[in-house]
Amino acid sequence: MTLFTEFGRFILMFKGMIRKPENKKMYWKELMHQSSEIGIGALGIVVIISFFIGAVSALQTAYQITTPLIPKETIAQIVRDTVILEFAPTLTCIVLAGVVGSKIASELGNMRVSEQIDAFEIMGINTKSYLILPKILGAMITIPMLVIIATFLGILGGRVAGVATGIITPEQFDRGLFDGFNPYNIYFEMIKAYTFSFIISSIPAFYGYYVKGGALEIGRASTKSVVVSCVAILLADYVLAQLLLNN
Repeated sequence: MTLFTEFGRFILMFKGMIRKPENKKMYWKELMHQSSEIGIGALGIVVIISFFIGAVSALQTAYQITTPLIPKETIAQIVRDTVILEFAPTLTCIVLAGVVGSKIASELGNMRVSEQIDAFEIMGINTKSYLILPKILGAMITIPMLVIIATFLGILGGRVAGVATGIITPEQFDRGLFDGFNPYNIYFEMIKAYTFSFIISSIPAFYGYYVKGGALEIGRASTKSVVVSCVAILLADYVLAQLLLNN
């Protein structure tokens, strides 16, 4: 299947997905379920990764600063900006592409292979809307929240590592944290978070929904969805940076 064919099927899937729901109460319940599954299910790995990424960022920044002419507060500034602009949104979402994306693709693929999706369609349910839309909306609600948590913990990890190793004092870190802060970076981070959350949820849903075969094909579809999602995230990261940072 060519790239253009897959893209066309993706657009058709999206078109069928945004139809008016038949039972809003049923859709709301599924949305809450998916939000809980995605948010709580991925919280642990996000907490661990973001804290240690911030800690490593502080240590490596201090290692690169070899001259006493550069103030220690610069370490906090670099940790803050790298976590906000890149580590929290991009790295977190790449990890979530594996955690959340593979789960979505496997779940839908299993439903397709076991003919549960066909059964829903026979009952007159719009399966694209009922099975895919709550996953995408749930991801777009919870993943930006996870990115905010990752931002806070990344900066906290940098502070803890810097203070614990004696590289920087708490006062110096806090002073550098607020010095020269640009609020636009938070706006840019949230744009990336919403864009990446759509990619993480929609691409695996596409591959899982259209899987054909058995358990082996489900595994292949899950793997392919993660790879394509990661590439799409990196491509979107570059495009967004080019559009929003180089004004």
